[in-house]
Amino acid sequence: MKLGGPLAQWAIPHLAALLIRGVHATLRVRHVGREPLDRLQAAGESYIHAFWHGRLLLMPFSYRGRRITILISQHRDGEYIARTMEHLGFHTTRGSTTRGGAAALRQCVRLVKQGFDLGITPDGPRGPRQEVQAGVIEAARLSGAAIVPVAVGAHPGRILDTWDGFLVPWPFGRAVFRYGEPVRVPVDASPEARRDLTERLQAALRHLTQQADDEARQWR
Repeated sequence: MKLGGPLAQWAIPHLAALLIRGVHATLRVRHVGREPLDRLQAAGESYIHAFWHGRLLLMPFSYRGRRITILISQHRDGEYIARTMEHLGFHTTRGSTTRGGAAALRQCVRLVKQGFDLGITPDGPRGPRQEVQAGVIEAARLSGAAIVPVAVGAHPGRILDTWDGFLVPWPFGRAVFRYGEPVRVPVDASPEARRDLTERLQAALRHLTQQADDEARQWR
């Protein structure tokens, strides 16, 4: 099978989706701190589901809304990720802050205003690891949607030697999803205010990730 060929582009995402579902089915799972997110959903508000690129594998199981589009890069790796997400039942929008960014951002804002939620990895597609880039703040400012930081930890598992520190959980382990307080970006937010909100979101995601990792390790 030629990597990048039509057969690989069909088979790899299909098998990846089956594997992800299979691993998740074996895990004991906790969801912690969902109350602010539940209130947004009860009010019928669309929101931005923000999580680190390295925690992507289990993130499909953190979402309980009606419909969401996932922003995924236009790189070749992004093609496999997008097709895997589609096999898992999610809508995808292609682009990033570095390639196809402006068009993808406009499309995401349109979809949010039509009632979609938006999933975004604010350190993707190429990092630096766990550093929030400007795109997620701009999406929130233009759409009016709150950003909800979400993290997942799993134990036992392995952190791969990749730019994003990709987490692969072992089957029959434990996973903890942690949700943070919504972050809102006013449409008239100044550049200084946007920088402050970027730092706030980054700190929240890092803290939630550490909490989720610790709780997954300590859970018996």
